Amino acid sequence: MSAGERLPGTPTPMHTWSGAGGLTIAGDTWGDPNGPLVVLQHGGGQTRHAWKGAGETLGNAGYHAVAFDARGHGDSGWAPADEYGQDYMVKDLSCVVEALGGKRPILVGASMGGGVSLIAIGESHLEASALVLVDMAPQMEAEGARRIQAFMNQKPEGFNTLQEVADAIANYQPHRPRPRLLDGLAKNVRLGADGKYHWHWDPARRRSWGDRTAYRERLHACANHLNVPTLLIRGGLSDVLSEAGAQSFLKQCPHAEYVNVANAAHMVAGDRNDIFAESVIAFLKRVAPAR
Repeated sequence: MSAGERLPGTPTPMHTWSGAGGLTIAGDTWGDPNGPLVVLQHGGGQTRHAWKGAGETLGNAGYHAVAFDARGHGDSGWAPADEYGQDYMVKDLSCVVEALGGKRPILVGASMGGGVSLIAIGESHLEASALVLVDMAPQMEAEGARRIQAFMNQKPEGFNTLQEVADAIANYQPHRPRPRLLDGLAKNVRLGADGKYHWHWDPARRRSWGDRTAYRERLHACANHLNVPTLLIRGGLSDVLSEAGAQSFLKQCPHAEYVNVANAAHMVAGDRNDIFAESVIAFLKRVAPAR
């Protein structure tokens, strides 16, 4: 099942892998397959395309960068409504890493993907060589999270035009300039049988994450067990991870390094990919250098 037909111009996945339960996981790769493996996991409502610029930069720096659509997103398969929790996503991550040789990966996760990465390492589901958390830590701002949910819950009946889609995105990200052309929106929506444009994600996944307080407590416990080089990157304009939330994580994990990207909001890599990629590569050159 999916949200509808892929629009012309939607990039075709370079690869597909089998995730937990055999679910199809779609992804792209960049760089030398023999280089250190960097797995890039996007936030809720995003796709692998959020990492394209960072993936290319990492690939050019000698790393094997991999970005995949989370289950229920983009070109990956949709799951039963009760199979969208963090545990299933951690299993998907492990499946992809195993398919790519089972190397000790560097995990880079934004928002939802950061939570999956933190759980995977903190609960010893896989052995990693480094962790980069992007605008994500156990102490998140409830109002910012509500704003994300409000964005994802709007227009369940679908959009009549791509212009309406562009307006919805612009209202959520007022700090970004509006695109002159609407072609780039093709990867964000699908054309339904009703003739309307629907978001690419499965609406059922938003109802399957359970108690957010329990989730934050789980993340906090995982942070206590971080034993790998760690970098936290925060968007200076973010309303999801505050400076206080970032400092709380740094106090909990004193070995972690920190970068604040002043002119970026929650979607740091999309807002300032140049600074983001430079910060990640500078960190990795010290803790997990490519040949």
